[in-house]
Amino acid sequence: MNTAITHDELVAFLGDTLPETRMIEIERAIREDEGLRTRLAILLEQHDSGADGLGEIWKRYRLSCPSRETLGSFLFNVLSPEQSRFIELHLTVTQCPFCQSNLDDLKRSQETADQHSAPRQQRYFQSSVGRLPKK
Repeated sequence: MNTAITHDELVAFLGDTLPETRMIEIERAIREDEGLRTRLAILLEQHDSGADGLGEIWKRYRLSCPSRETLGSFLFNVLSPEQSRFIELHLTVTQCPFCQSNLDDLKRSQETADQHSAPRQQRYFQSSVGRLPKK
């Protein structure tokens, strides 16, 4: 039996919430270790039977996760201080991989939009020079 992989890691593996490198390591270990496959089968059975605690239910259904729109508002710093503190706590203390991934995606989208809007704004400005009425 592979004791280097903890119960919590197996639960996180099932929830796909581990870093990618650790997920790969555990997947390899599962393939090679019959005892680990047995442990995983027991966890899956418990999971399917509804033997999870309240905390696990909250994590699985992401009940405390803000919406993507709220994360976007957080990115633009337009939320109330209370909402901002909650999201900071959710991202830093809880380290929610789903919300962090959403926030990273929103940041990339914003960077891409910024890169494309600057040249467009310049073209609009250049095309309107001399066309506006003088006061």
